[in-house]
Amino acid sequence: MSPIILIVFGAAFLVVVLVLWASTAESSKQTRAAVTRLESLVTAAPTIQDDTLDLRKQEVLSSIPWLDRILVQMDVFPRLRLLLYQADLNWTVGALLLSSIAIAVVVGYAIYLRAGVIVLATGLGLLAGSGPLIYVLRKRSVRFTNFERLLPEALDLMVGAMRAGHSLTSTIGMVGKEMGQPIAKEFRKCFDEQQFGIETRTAMLNLVARVPIQPVRIIATAVLIQKDSGGNLAEVLEKAAYVIRERFQLRRQISVHTAQGRLTGWILAILPIGLGFLLYLINPKHFSILWQRPTGLKMLYGGSVMTIIGTLIIRKIVNIRV
Repeated sequence: MSPIILIVFGAAFLVVVLVLWASTAESSKQTRAAVTRLESLVTAAPTIQDDTLDLRKQEVLSSIPWLDRILVQMDVFPRLRLLLYQADLNWTVGALLLSSIAIAVVVGYAIYLRAGVIVLATGLGLLAGSGPLIYVLRKRSVRFTNFERLLPEALDLMVGAMRAGHSLTSTIGMVGKEMGQPIAKEFRKCFDEQQFGIETRTAMLNLVARVPIQPVRIIATAVLIQKDSGGNLAEVLEKAAYVIRERFQLRRQISVHTAQGRLTGWILAILPIGLGFLLYLINPKHFSILWQRPTGLKMLYGGSVMTIIGTLIIRKIVNIRV
């Protein structure tokens, strides 16, 4: 009985296979025919595809092609890209990341070879790797300070142009041509956006996003309120220029009065590191006890934590917001 069952099942299996093969062959013929028709259409009109231009702005995150593709796919670096733009640096996100990683690895590995403590090497390596980012933030801060310094003069120019009969858009373009950097670049970009059809509200919000400082927010708010409710914009900008100029002078006075506290914070932060490095150069064997014994490691970690806390406290005290 079992051979008959096997024969029946084998015949049924063979029939199913033949049916599937026939349907697959038929669909393959149809697929090949469709592909042939599409290829003929593409070949018949090659100029349409060749003449198609991509007008979208292509942003390069790294000069290395494979790294650029990875960063574009991840799409988690808009903040770094914005920081590089605000610092006015011609770096790419990939260059910033690779330099930070390379510095962290080299410094951490060198310290590990010397001290043999993985925690200490990792901490100092990460601290050294943050150097490029700290440089970018410093350049960004200096650029914003220069922008705020030139802003009252730019507003005076806009006020004079408006009282002479110019529109808001033309006065913004005038600032982009007449003023110095970095304010000319940002106002020129705001003017170009309005010339390309972007609304004034969107252009001003983009300016605030590129230069996120309080005076620019004041100007954008004044322009948007005047656009919605009306009023004398020249008078509003004149008062805004006065407030921004007085605010900048007040910040300078505060910076002078808090110079001693800021210098104290820098000394307390740098002195232990510099002194430890000099002591290590003078007597490496004696100073190596800090990371060769458990008690020394505890003292080293405790001193580092207290130094960081003290620096943050001093920074909080001298950082007076105006």
